[in-house]
Amino acid sequence: MSINYLIKGLEKYIVDPAFLEAVVGITRDAGRVVAEVYATEFAVSAKPDASPVTVADERAEAVIVAGLAALTPDLPVVAEESVAAGRIPTVDAARGAFWLVDPLDGTREFVSRNGEFTVNIALIQAGEPVLGVVLAPALDSLYAGAKGLVAFKEQSGRRLAIACRRPPAEGLAVVESRSHGDGTALDAWLQQLARPIASRVEAGSSLKLCVLAEGGTDLYPRLGRTMEWDIAAGHAVLAAAGGRVTRLDDRQALRYGKPGFENPGFVAEGL
Repeated sequence: MSINYLIKGLEKYIVDPAFLEAVVGITRDAGRVVAEVYATEFAVSAKPDASPVTVADERAEAVIVAGLAALTPDLPVVAEESVAAGRIPTVDAARGAFWLVDPLDGTREFVSRNGEFTVNIALIQAGEPVLGVVLAPALDSLYAGAKGLVAFKEQSGRRLAIACRRPPAEGLAVVESRSHGDGTALDAWLQQLARPIASRVEAGSSLKLCVLAEGGTDLYPRLGRTMEWDIAAGHAVLAAAGGRVTRLDDRQALRYGKPGFENPGFVAEGL
C-alpha cells in the first residue's frame, strides 16, 4: 500500500517502500557523521536555552537537509539547529507536508556516552506523522515506519518487522525519560491509572517510542516539555507498529505544526 499526498501541486510524492528506503539512506548518512564525532574528544557548547549542542548536531543536520532537499525540493524542512539559529520555514500545518528533523536527539546521552542518542527524520502531512526513521548509531539500531507500510527494525544487518504488544496480565511496563524525568509527578500520574504497573525502565531520546513500537514496553507518559522534532519520527514508527500518541489533557491525537513546534504533555501507548 502507498499513500499519495493530497496536496495541490505536490501529488508527485508517494510514500512507498522506495521512498522510505531513500529516507533510511539519508538517516544512515547522518548517522555516520554522528559516529565519527562520537569517536573523538568533541567539544560541547550551550544554546540560548542552555541545552547542549555539539559539532555532531550541526554536521548531521547539514547532511540531512541536503539529502531531503534533493529528495523533495518542494517540501520545507524544520530542523532543530536551524530553528535555534532563527531559520524557520513557513509550513501549512493544516493541509501541507513538511519534514521535522532532529539531527542528534539526546545530546545529553551523546555527551555522557551511554549510546542512547538518535538521528530522527519525520514527514508530516496535515499535522500527522506519516513517515519516520530513527537511528541509534552507537547501538547499530534503526527503526522505520510509514503509514500503510510495516514498521521494522534493522540491527546487525538484519531487518525484522516490529509491532506493539498487548499488555501482559500482570501489568504495564512503563518507559520514562532518562535525562528529563520528573519522578514525583510521574509517580502521582501513574497512581491514578486503573491498571497495575509491573515495571518501569528508563531510556534516552526517541528510543522510548521505539521500545514501545517493538513491544518492549506498553506505556510512555511524558508530562514535561518536548519539541516536535524530538518525537515525530518515533511517533510515526509507533503508529506504523499499531500504537498511538495522544495529548495528556484531552486524549486527542497529538498533531504537528503547532505554534513554536512545542508539544504539550502526552501519552504514547501500544495496543
